[in-house]
Order: sequence, then C-alpha cells, then structure tokens
Amino acid sequence: MPSFRFPVVRLPDEALLSGLATGDPELAVAFVRRFQRAVFGVAIAVTGDPQLAEDIAQQTFERAWRHAQIYDSRRGSVTTWLTTIAHNLAIDAIRARRTDPVAPEDLDALLDVVTETPEQWALADEASSQLRAAVAQLPREQGRALVMAGIYGMTAQQIADWEEIPLGTAKTRIRTAMGKLRNTLASPNRGDHGQ
Repeated sequence: MPSFRFPVVRLPDEALLSGLATGDPELAVAFVRRFQRAVFGVAIAVTGDPQLAEDIAQQTFERAWRHAQIYDSRRGSVTTWLTTIAHNLAIDAIRARRTDPVAPEDLDALLDVVTETPEQWALADEASSQLRAAVAQLPREQGRALVMAGIYGMTAQQIADWEEIPLGTAKTRIRTAMGKLRNTLASPNRGDHGQ
C-alpha cells in the first residue's frame, strides 16, 4: 500500500523551515522556491546590484539552514525572519564595499553632521513609536502591504505576487494605507501637547 505524503508546496512555512534544518533536499528546494522572491527583492532593493543581491540571497538561505533551530515564531513569521537576515546581510555588504577614504581634514565636519544628540534620539524614538502605533491600527492587509513596500522595498507587483492578489488591489492597499497613515500622523489629536 503506497504511503500518503502531504504535498510539500502546501506545508506551512515553519514546517518547511524545520525540514530545511533536517537536510531533506525536497523540503530545502521547496523552502528556497517559496521565499526566493522576497529574499532577492530585499537584497536588490538595498544593494541595487543584481549579482550582489544573488550572493546575499544565497548567504541568507545558508544562514537560515544553519540557524533554523533557533527560529522563534513568537518573534515574527518565517518571511520576516528571512527578510531581516537578507536586509542585514545587504547592509553589511554595502558597508564593506565602501572604500572611499575620508580625508582627515574632512573628518570633523563629517562627525558634526552624523553626531546625534539625546534630543534627536528622543524625537526619533517618539516618532518611531507613533508610526508603529499608526501602522498597528491599519487593517491587517493594508499594514502588510505598506510594510512590504516601505520596509522591504517590494514593488506593488511583488506584493501582488506574494499576497496572490491582483496588482490593482496591491496598489490600492498601499495607497489607502499611506493615506490613513498620513491622516493619523497629521491629526492634531494624536497626542500633541499644544492647544
């Protein structure tokens, strides 16, 4: 009697990640196929270099394979975990490529520009908190589309493909979310102390 095997393409993300950790070649291929667009999309958005983005995508999947056992679903989805790895690797690659030396006489001016004061940190932290709260208030599908576009640098077409929705729907979700965010953050009732 033939044994029944659940179709690999229908396995949940976490199951594929667990299978990747075991070294199952079929699960590893399915895992890469499922996430390659998102991972490559983040890498190309950050680097702008297709060859470097391919290298980063490969490094991302290697790192996922090595660290699959430490993935914690309470801290985010597999997609979020992978795209964060890709983003961090891409940023590291960009930093490593910077070879333009800074002349010693220009260093003081450069440091004055990038030095952040405690006041700047406090304002940035407050703005960041307000932005996170505003995004959390959005309907889930709009919030996802906005984060995919704004943080992960995905195009509307990539979002449509990822979410399996029409392109127009993806564009509408992003546009609507941006409008709601703009209104929420510009609202005088959002907690400002001025009257």
